[in-house]
Amino acid sequence: MLKRTPLFPIYEKYGAKVIDFGGWELPVQYAGIQSEHHAVRQQAGLFDVSHMGEVKVLGPGAIEFLQRLTTNDVSKLEDGQVQYSFMCYPHGGVVDDLIVYRFNEEEFMLVINASNVEKDIEWIDQHIGEDTEYQDVSEETALLALQGPQAERILQKAIDAPVSGLKPFYFMKDVKVAEVPAIVSRTGYTGEDGFELYVHRDDAILLWERLLTLGEEEGLVPAGLGARDTLRFEARLPLYGQELSADITPIEAGLGMFVKADKGEFIGSEALLEQKKAGALRKLVGIEMVDRGIPRSTYPIYSGNDRIGEVTTGTQSPTLKKNVGLALIDRSYAQSGTEIWVEIRGKRLKAKVVPTPFYKRSGK
Repeated sequence: MLKRTPLFPIYEKYGAKVIDFGGWELPVQYAGIQSEHHAVRQQAGLFDVSHMGEVKVLGPGAIEFLQRLTTNDVSKLEDGQVQYSFMCYPHGGVVDDLIVYRFNEEEFMLVINASNVEKDIEWIDQHIGEDTEYQDVSEETALLALQGPQAERILQKAIDAPVSGLKPFYFMKDVKVAEVPAIVSRTGYTGEDGFELYVHRDDAILLWERLLTLGEEEGLVPAGLGARDTLRFEARLPLYGQELSADITPIEAGLGMFVKADKGEFIGSEALLEQKKAGALRKLVGIEMVDRGIPRSTYPIYSGNDRIGEVTTGTQSPTLKKNVGLALIDRSYAQSGTEIWVEIRGKRLKAKVVPTPFYKRSGK
């Protein structure tokens, strides 16, 4: 049986088209992927991402444990700060990409991908220290993402604290949003400004409906997984299982900045630091179709008769109106402007390597 978020009972009210997404019954769209995408780029969108997992890490050994477990430097975090990181296997492949929240030196929260929750918790359990414990709070936690240039204005109507001073990758706890107790984080997965709101599952519907009412004047709309994917893709934000996996390292994905060589030993450090030093044999690049066709995930890529890689994500960009993709290819062909060929339904069509991200909001 498919899992459901606390917001499932009101999906139909908002016209949601529901699909099976990794074992969850989730909305792929409401009014339409294109219109929701443009709303987030121009005004604001509200996403139900309560399928994500949340795990508390507690105890006097929490920092030491997370330093071993993750690739980024947890010791650099201050209270109320957020960090993007990876858990990796010894060979350098990715267990999961995740967000680390620091409440204090003995309390952290890890936000992990829904499809990886069981695997991640098993991994955490295998490596936890004696003076550290973890709690899976995914079931009791709902997560709403308010994203877009109007997000701050909308949230300020609902919150009992000033949000303009909340910097990206910082959060406030013990605040109320539309009278609902919440953790408010200035983070997101769209390439736009925005916030992620963690609340108790019993408060999710109330908060969802109040935010949509308060944001109506600013053009706030409910948005589904389809728009979330095209938005994150244009901003070159990776998706686990496509740009990252047990077979794709952070270095290959161009995310080496989140692998800290100078922090000491961690799981996968030897392999990742060697790859950083020598250079990865594969590289994630942007591609743009020259011939007519849309590159899709797993489509093979060629140079001459040599298969040099494959598409990880591709679509017609709603913002750029171009057929573009992300592709993991042999680094010899990764220079911008290089001509390559994408096999689409048995035909090899011309494309070229282009810079990424495809979209970057102005002034940021």
